[in-house]
Amino acid sequence: MSAFWPARGGAASLPEGAGRPRLAAFLVIGLAAMAAGCSTRPYGDLIVGTTVPGASQVDLLVATTRAPVVSPPGVMFGGARGRGLQFADIVVSIPPEAARRPGEVQWPSHPPGDPARDFVTLRAERLDLADARADFNARVRRTPGRKVLVFIHGYNTRFEEAVYSFAQIVHDARVDVAPVLFTWPSGGSLAAYVYDRDSAVYSRDALETVLQALANNPNVGSISILAHSMGNYLTVEALRQMSIRDRGLPRKIRDVMLASPDIDVDVFRRQIAEIDAEPRATSFTLFVSRDDKALGLSSILARDTTRLGALDPTVEPYSSMLQQARVNVVDLTGLASNDIANHSKFSTSEVVGAIGDRLARGQTLNDAQPNLVETLGTFTRGAVGVAADVATGAVTAPTRLVDPTANEKSVDTAEGSVTLK
Repeated sequence: MSAFWPARGGAASLPEGAGRPRLAAFLVIGLAAMAAGCSTRPYGDLIVGTTVPGASQVDLLVATTRAPVVSPPGVMFGGARGRGLQFADIVVSIPPEAARRPGEVQWPSHPPGDPARDFVTLRAERLDLADARADFNARVRRTPGRKVLVFIHGYNTRFEEAVYSFAQIVHDARVDVAPVLFTWPSGGSLAAYVYDRDSAVYSRDALETVLQALANNPNVGSISILAHSMGNYLTVEALRQMSIRDRGLPRKIRDVMLASPDIDVDVFRRQIAEIDAEPRATSFTLFVSRDDKALGLSSILARDTTRLGALDPTVEPYSSMLQQARVNVVDLTGLASNDIANHSKFSTSEVVGAIGDRLARGQTLNDAQPNLVETLGTFTRGAVGVAADVATGAVTAPTRLVDPTANEKSVDTAEGSVTLK
């Protein structure tokens, strides 16, 4: 390769707080979905508008396995699976500080939105490989420390939701990084859980290609990876096969942050064993919340198996497993959440700001200081790290009773038409 891309437990009881037991978990998610149905879920918001004095801008490079969409406007990439990697350059205007609360996305009621109070798209352009390579290299060269932050979203996430939510994370972290969004083909609905799971597996080779290209790029100094929910399954799978192929992870990948991972504990135990070679330069940090009701529902769908993001890290066998795997843990069970399912705790201003502080200092997460845990009132074992989350899904983004994504018209691309070699 060259240039930008030089030359993405057995049976156990429900997580504590998941809802006592199955009926309550279904009830919580069902009520959230019913309440959300009264309003409009963000869709087609990537229509170019203007900005205002005092607003901020976030420039994202996007790599995606989604199929491009020709209609309706303002979508760019839909929920269908593309054939090969696609790229885009998207600039988002963030409202002035006086008009927003950190940790939240101000969705426009009508695109393109009012830049004085809404997130507004300022540029949304598809890129070919050559332009993506040049665009990325120009950005990372002017980034202090040449740091890259890669984000992989979770289940039930539309393209524009991933874009705006990652823009919020980058802005509220207040750190100068080159942000790369890896977005995979999510159906963007509650009913698409199995489709999303299959799409995550479908995209792991592409994510590995992106991560390898970043690691091999001489312009990149360090890479931090942040994954949320089902995106963790995709991320850990890609890292696992990368480690097997190359007998370890690239040293440039310094931090992997697993936020509310929707992964079976037994599956994770096998995955991490394949990337647990000595010495491992990469720091893994797990963010859990035992009152995460979305993961409680996932546990029910998976025959009551414990999900990694909802385990209790103080009890066996989890405590020993995490210690042996050298995974740092931050338990956010006691942290207040903006959503009814407690699945979006990482979008709070305290945690988003903390990740920026660590990245700005050039620290790995296991270099972080314990005052963060004391501030949040949470448990940790070993080292403390920070991460951020994307507030998506039925409980955080309202949904239409009739899904507009059914009318998307995708562009089919030839298999292998986009390569990073």
